[in-house]
Amino acid sequence: MADTNRGVVYQGPGEVTVEDLDFPKLELTEQNGRRLQHGVILKVLATNICGSDQHMVRGRTTAPAGLTLGHEITGEVIETGRDVEFIKQGDLVSVPFNIACGRCRNCKERHTGVCENVNRERPGAAYGYVDMGGWHGGQARYAVIPYADFNLLKFPADRDTVMAKLPDLAMLSDILPTGYHGAYTAGVTTGSTVYVAGAGPVGLACATACLLLGAAVVIVGDMNEERLAQARGFGCETINLSQHADVGEQIEQILGVPEVDAAVDCVGFEARGHGPEGGEQPATVLNTLMDITRAAGRVGIPGLYVTGDPGASDENARVGQLGLKIGLGWAKSETLTTGQCPVMAYNRQLMMAILHDRVHVARNVNATVIPLDQAPQGYAEFDRGAARKYILDPHGLVGAAA
Repeated sequence: MADTNRGVVYQGPGEVTVEDLDFPKLELTEQNGRRLQHGVILKVLATNICGSDQHMVRGRTTAPAGLTLGHEITGEVIETGRDVEFIKQGDLVSVPFNIACGRCRNCKERHTGVCENVNRERPGAAYGYVDMGGWHGGQARYAVIPYADFNLLKFPADRDTVMAKLPDLAMLSDILPTGYHGAYTAGVTTGSTVYVAGAGPVGLACATACLLLGAAVVIVGDMNEERLAQARGFGCETINLSQHADVGEQIEQILGVPEVDAAVDCVGFEARGHGPEGGEQPATVLNTLMDITRAAGRVGIPGLYVTGDPGASDENARVGQLGLKIGLGWAKSETLTTGQCPVMAYNRQLMMAILHDRVHVARNVNATVIPLDQAPQGYAEFDRGAARKYILDPHGLVGAAA
């Protein structure tokens, strides 16, 4: 292979660089004790910057320096291992961020976010992420994907159609299924009233999913007015939490009652207190959602919570121990669903919705294409609250198609 590989590497808190990387190999590559004859090499067509990546780059996890980042990958198969049967060279594919073997009990039950065989330390793995098995990240020109027959979602459309819709299809690896998972597990359905905490890309994708599921009213709360304007742009109501501390009161002004049928946490462990005086308060969102969700309602929690946070505001939060008002949730008979989204449970249906113009998630999250070498700038702008979802374009193909 004459081409070279380059990728985004975490150097330490606040610093990422784009470095030359080894070109992926199959027959000689071994990770987690497995030779990758069941894997493929992808030419990465699009790979996104995620808020979960940003947690690492801020130094809010135990991620080691030298980690190649990136778990949102869309690509073209350029080489297949000898044991790959159904994925072929030239296929255009979406890569679920969950790495899954397809053989264990959890995979067979479609709990692919907690596969038992791809991480020696705990169930569940992901590309380029802390404590997720040490798999190489996909913010690169080329990447290896294990268990390809099971993991990859092949696009059924012709190449021109795929390339034209690539900004939307690039969201299938994580944020659209994750947002949909949050909405679905919160019980969002026809006529629901929903509160989505957080107007970052996952929150906006979740709001998009709520509308796709038939919600009557979707209310999005955030402290970033530019991101809230993005939510209003596709039909959501909004609450600026930097100005209003009482979320229930604001919901009542919109709905006539201070509660919703369903709520989704798209913020996670770096949550801040509401109102002008709010500092970091990691349990704020969870407690608020239990408060404003109706009795017997559901709360979806796709927002990330970690077991190790060296930058936390107190000793308990450093080990993921938060001050939850669990008695409130118990008294109201609420259902809370946590954990990684099992992308494979949703990505095929959502792909069809994109291909047939039922959803335009790239527009709703303000997808912005930048070259791979501008990744450090993209990370910095995202950290400052840019109302954008950055798509890295390693080969200049996304921008050309657009």
